[in-house]
Amino acid sequence: MSPLGRFLAWTAYTLALLLIGGLAYFSSVALREKKAATQESESIKQLRKAAGEGNADAQARLGLLYYRGRGVPQDFAEALRWSRQAADQGDAVAQFNLGFMYARGRGMPADYTETARWYRKAADQGNLEAQFNLGVMYDQGQGVPQDPVEAHKWLSLAVSRAVGDDIKKFTDARNLVAEKMTPRQIAEAQRRAAEWKPKSVEAKDGKPVK
Repeated sequence: MSPLGRFLAWTAYTLALLLIGGLAYFSSVALREKKAATQESESIKQLRKAAGEGNADAQARLGLLYYRGRGVPQDFAEALRWSRQAADQGDAVAQFNLGFMYARGRGMPADYTETARWYRKAADQGNLEAQFNLGVMYDQGQGVPQDPVEAHKWLSLAVSRAVGDDIKKFTDARNLVAEKMTPRQIAEAQRRAAEWKPKSVEAKDGKPVK
């Protein structure tokens, strides 16, 4: 075989190896993606089973998946249904999520009164995000009567447990409220925050969750 022939044969061989290697790589990626999708599907199946059996944590997680469209089609009605079931059992995360959905009008008309009601339930249990959002609502008079003392109290509680960037964010919000308050109002807000204690979890029937 001539030198040119050997060169062409070697080039064809090399290209074939690259092609086979490329196909093997993409096949491997496809298999991994298929495996991950299968695992995710199984996880959601197990989550749905637990939620159907009344597990509040599973219900809250499933509601959030439907809200975000993660692993399931985005469905605000389903998000609302599962979140409410968990919230009615006293799950603070679900109560916060439900309040957030009412604020955004996702799955139902926007309703600030309902937003504040569910934020309050979660905040009473010590949910940090609910405490902050409830404080903002009291400051702005959304869904609740405008009350700087209550706003300062809830924002102070949020500040006390904040971490990272939230420390400055929550502190700045509380300071803006304080600028509109008298020294006596601030002292009262601080007293309420100091005396606050988280409430025990209550189910829809009003009985403590065991």
